[in-house]
Amino acid sequence: MEENRSFSYKVKDELLSRNNSKAKTDVCLMGMLAFCNAVSDREIVFLTEHDGAAEFFRTGCGRICGNREAVSVTQTEKKDSSVLYRLEVSRREDRMKLLSFFRMDDSRRLMPDDLPKAKLYPQLIAGAFIACGSVNDPEKKYHLEFVIPSIQLCNDLGLLLLDSYGILAKQTERKNSQVVYIKESETIIDMLTVMGATNASLELMNVKIMKDMRNKINRAVNCDNANIEKTLKAAEKQIIDIEYIDGTVGLEALPETLQEIARLRYENPDISLKELGALLVPPISRSGVNHRLTRLSEAAEKIRNGKW
Repeated sequence: MEENRSFSYKVKDELLSRNNSKAKTDVCLMGMLAFCNAVSDREIVFLTEHDGAAEFFRTGCGRICGNREAVSVTQTEKKDSSVLYRLEVSRREDRMKLLSFFRMDDSRRLMPDDLPKAKLYPQLIAGAFIACGSVNDPEKKYHLEFVIPSIQLCNDLGLLLLDSYGILAKQTERKNSQVVYIKESETIIDMLTVMGATNASLELMNVKIMKDMRNKINRAVNCDNANIEKTLKAAEKQIIDIEYIDGTVGLEALPETLQEIARLRYENPDISLKELGALLVPPISRSGVNHRLTRLSEAAEKIRNGKW
């Protein structure tokens, strides 16, 4: 079902739909072949869970080989109910035709002389992504990666992205594979746009805007909550001081201005200093209220220390 398909699956769907000419189709297939699981005159194997990518690879290779049956397909159902497609070019004759057509050898290197025109680089990168790439649902985290079989090919892709589009991707090793990855949301947006997944790029952009907005709201709420807690703690201390003064020397021993603020604070323990100041006649500022309450606290300390 469409709603159960991952964000990465939908990105590959969109990339495949952009191949609206023979030139784009061939270069996309070249990218898939260069970055698939095994490529040599001895074997060509492509593993994928994307049915559209499997069909694209099968028909594209069949067309170039002049043999509709050039690619055999087997399906394996996984524990999560997804299907793994294994596509294999069985005959050596067909493998040699593909390698010759794309001027490719066992190294699969993206050498300058063998690359397509620069305007077709997006299809080459898209083909690589379809073969070995993935991108996380942006609602969960920002992460795009290519899992590549060799360090040389890993370096080739990294340099192509940097030199052609200014996209700096990081590299690491995972098990027996090399990984080119991007974690910055803005760079992932750029990457999706370069490959031609403009709808996915816009979706990620919208998710980022909403997440940033939620984060700002959460920070504001947390700040408000912290301020409320701070106000309540301060008010609690002030109430204790007022009760102590009233129970010892009595509030009447204080200047009239302090008596007034003491009674107001005692009756309104949960309001801010600004709101407290507005209740006075005439009203005074927040700093004025703070000054009076500080004097109250000092008076309580003097009584406690026997200096009243």
